[in-house]
Amino acid sequence: MSEIIETEAGAARITWHRAKRPKFVLAVSHGAGGGIEARDLTALAEVLPGHGVTVARVEQPWRVAGKKMAPAPKTLDVGWRGIWAAVSEPGLPVISGGRSAGARVACRTATELGAAAVLALAFPLHPPGKPEKSRAEELLGAGVPTLVVQGGNDPWGKPQEFPAGEYELVEVPYGDHGFAVPKRAEIGQDQAVAIITDAVVKWTGSLE
Repeated sequence: MSEIIETEAGAARITWHRAKRPKFVLAVSHGAGGGIEARDLTALAEVLPGHGVTVARVEQPWRVAGKKMAPAPKTLDVGWRGIWAAVSEPGLPVISGGRSAGARVACRTATELGAAAVLALAFPLHPPGKPEKSRAEELLGAGVPTLVVQGGNDPWGKPQEFPAGEYELVEVPYGDHGFAVPKRAEIGQDQAVAIITDAVVKWTGSLE
């Protein structure tokens, strides 16, 4: 089921994947270069409802409007604030999540919105080749339990580049920024996706 939510940044869309006996809502958004059909977001929407987590895949207003370029971070935050009442409506604790740019939004707004936790998929620690332009302070400032799932070969930040902090980090071996693994890898694509879903299932279970 999908619904349109009007925000100050324009109309956003929420696609719901409901658990029968939910304990949490995971509100999760896409990155700056793709939509909610990303392999990690699709897999979580398929798996988590069976483990007591309702998934709300959120399309930011710029995607709903058919634009190809994401707006400035502040505008992304406005759109995220605008959908929060809708994802909170079931009356359950809400895990704020996203991939790439969406992960940054989740971290920046978590404390303000009262998120129970943050799920950061493919957190863009820095632009490729520019480690000096770190966004670590956004991740470290989330202020709530946080899980980072990162590809082992992500040019936006490899797991070993992440600073110490109050968060958990799970590596997807060989994975790039979209968690794609090369054919020469020791694990297949299905295994890579399973690492993501297994980690999130275990982590959400630990939040109860």
